[in-house]
Amino acid sequence: MNENQDRNRTARDRLVQQREQDRARERRRRTLIVSTAVVGVLALAAVIGLIAANAGKDDQDSEAGPAVTPSGAMGEDGLALQVGADDAPSTLTIWEDFRCPVCAQFENAFRDTFAELADSGQLKVQYHLATIIDGNVGGTGSLRAANAAACAQDAGKFAPYHDVLYRNQPAETDDAFAKNSRLIELAGSVKGLDTPAFRSCVEDGTHDGWVEKSNKAFAAGGFEGTPTVLLNGESIFPKKGDEQISAANIKKWVAEANKGKKPGTVGATPSSS
Repeated sequence: MNENQDRNRTARDRLVQQREQDRARERRRRTLIVSTAVVGVLALAAVIGLIAANAGKDDQDSEAGPAVTPSGAMGEDGLALQVGADDAPSTLTIWEDFRCPVCAQFENAFRDTFAELADSGQLKVQYHLATIIDGNVGGTGSLRAANAAACAQDAGKFAPYHDVLYRNQPAETDDAFAKNSRLIELAGSVKGLDTPAFRSCVEDGTHDGWVEKSNKAFAAGGFEGTPTVLLNGESIFPKKGDEQISAANIKKWVAEANKGKKPGTVGATPSSS
């Protein structure tokens, strides 16, 4: 009888011990999962912080000459390349980098919406160019593409060339836009742009100083990244208040801002050629 009781007690003790070991293993597993998640969040925060820090750095090795403002540039210090009527009742301000993949996704998603609103005089779009990807990833493609876009502005072809660059954007780590020959090749897609004057402007880096001035203004503005999109000074990307950006919402936001105002008609710059 005592032997049976001893065996039963030993079996219960082993079962209790096994359960305690199982609980201990589960606690260790959960602790490991939580610790890994925290490390992941901290690592992501570190990367974001590094990108933000790099975005604010000036290029100390720049050899750009004086800031030559592109023809017809608008806004403070002539840093905005405008599409749409001067007297349009609303202004969309966009800070972009031609190497920025999110900028390409943004432009390719909403290009037609902006064109419709600009062509109907509801909106003028003022583009500002930045070169943060050059600083973050290395290379000169952001600078070279921005200079070429400014050269297209001189020829009155900024809008269509801007669109061609984003439709043909290389991978972020591929510095293909650093090659002037590639930028000139893409100009062939815009009727009347590939001229000796445009080629000379691209190859000479005529507007490099202006691009760097624009990038410094971006850094001084305290913006978090590209694209930065402001409708009449209010951020709308990736959302405006609680409303996510979409083609329908963009039209609604512009209509609300323009209520009771006449569409623009003076000095219109078409959204495409």
